[in-house]
Amino acid sequence: MFGLGLSLLWPVAFGFLVIILASAVRVLYEYERGVVFRLGRFSCVKGPGLKFIIPLVDRLVKVSMRTIAMDVPPQDVITRDNVSIKVNAVLYFRVVHPDKALIEVEEFLYATSQLAQTSLRSVLGQVELDELLSQRDKINKNLQELLDRQTDPWGVKISNVEIKHVDLPLEMQRAMARQAEAERERRSKIIHAEGEFQASTNLAKAAKQITAEPGALQLRFLQTLTEIASEKNSTILFPLPIELITPFLEKTKPTKD
Repeated sequence: MFGLGLSLLWPVAFGFLVIILASAVRVLYEYERGVVFRLGRFSCVKGPGLKFIIPLVDRLVKVSMRTIAMDVPPQDVITRDNVSIKVNAVLYFRVVHPDKALIEVEEFLYATSQLAQTSLRSVLGQVELDELLSQRDKINKNLQELLDRQTDPWGVKISNVEIKHVDLPLEMQRAMARQAEAERERRSKIIHAEGEFQASTNLAKAAKQITAEPGALQLRFLQTLTEIASEKNSTILFPLPIELITPFLEKTKPTKD
């Protein structure tokens, strides 16, 4: 009877030993770090590979070190010039100190998301709509620096913040469309006026040049006749230079006795 109980005890002891050894072995991937707590206190941070801990004494928590892309939900924002808009963004960050990410804050992913939402409303509320639309890179940088300072005690590094979409009210979209149309019309009128000014300036220079050279006027006249003749018109009207008929007019004048 005693021998039978002993024979059953050995498999149970062996199975318990296997379970203990299995709980002492941990495998960490290259992008993971293991934070070890020994009897509830922080012990160390283990790198990737095969790691051993003390069963029932140590507790290992895995933390991913990869960059996380997090969507910031659309936020209702009132800009400095009292325009109500909806803005959403995307946040890129990673854990650089896994021990702080577990010890200094509870659920660092949730905390980072909430901080990004409140910071987005705070920063965009201090800028005007035109600045938001034209200087988005500057605002992204300000958001990144603000969030990075606030998440640094948590061991979280904010690498980039990008504003994805700005949803404007329909009335504001129409007003901006009218403004853009008026701006295009203004530029068109300026370009047309500049063209007229340049053309008049060149014509004045040409007139001075022709006046200085009488032969140039005759050449221009002959060139005009050539261009008219090439049109194959049935009737051609062209001006006759007064210099050609002046001698005939003088002969027809009555002579004084």
